[in-house]
Amino acid sequence: MSIIGRNGDMPRAGTGRIPVTIISGYLGAGKTTLINRLLAEPHGLNLTVIVNDFGAINIDDHLIQANNADSIALNNGCICCTMGDDLTEALFQVLARADKPDHLVIEASGIADPLAIANSVIAQGSLRYNGIVTLVDAINGPELLSDPLLEAQVAQQIRCADLVLINKAQDTTPDFSKQLQKLGARSPTLLNAAPVADLLFDVIPLPRGKKPVVHPSYTTWYHQSDTPLDRRRLGEKLAERPAGLYRMKGFVLTSGGAYSLHIVGRHVEAKRCDATETMLVALGPADRISKEQIENWWTS
Repeated sequence: MSIIGRNGDMPRAGTGRIPVTIISGYLGAGKTTLINRLLAEPHGLNLTVIVNDFGAINIDDHLIQANNADSIALNNGCICCTMGDDLTEALFQVLARADKPDHLVIEASGIADPLAIANSVIAQGSLRYNGIVTLVDAINGPELLSDPLLEAQVAQQIRCADLVLINKAQDTTPDFSKQLQKLGARSPTLLNAAPVADLLFDVIPLPRGKKPVVHPSYTTWYHQSDTPLDRRRLGEKLAERPAGLYRMKGFVLTSGGAYSLHIVGRHVEAKRCDATETMLVALGPADRISKEQIENWWTS
């Protein structure tokens, strides 16, 4: 988890409770990209963002630092279970600041139940719960919602959302729209190039009361090294990745320069970047992949 501050052009108005918006969505849905867009917009708000990531290396922290925001990194996995105490501590840190933010945004990890986070926010009298926004990956979403192991977890993130944003698509297929409708997705909206601040902050939250859903166990793996990988070997390695590896992200240092790497399901994206070392985290359902399998694949 990281606490990130971004100062706007406008001073904080009023002394009321701080509104809190929770950004949710399964692994690779686009949460960090959405928050980067929000931080870059000229909305004039003084924002604070709490970022949670899985694994011992907080890759999302590094990605959001591209916006020149200061951060305090707190790592260790799922914010809705093992990170509960750290979330409470982070909320207290925000409330203790002399210059309190106009709005607090919490980015949940991809495997978190946002309802558990909402309950923690509601329990703080100095905070005002402003709703859950869940991003849905239009490319991988239909398959995830048909997966017997993952369907309940992904469906929970959608059901408890006050706003569902559909990402990575110009339009939705009729079958996917029916899936979302069956789950009771609230206000499903295609995410486009329009400013996101009004969209995220103009949400009327639903009454809370349901219990969080227990999600399946996940295998997490991380790797950090300053030894370059042969650039040609990187392509071969990515093509040979184990089937149970659903999400991988970070930076890879190669003989041909550094690359920012994102794997979501079958999709792989590698772009040039300025990293000086390899920093990677990976994750997949524990029933489908082990840490040893990931380690053997990457180090082979």
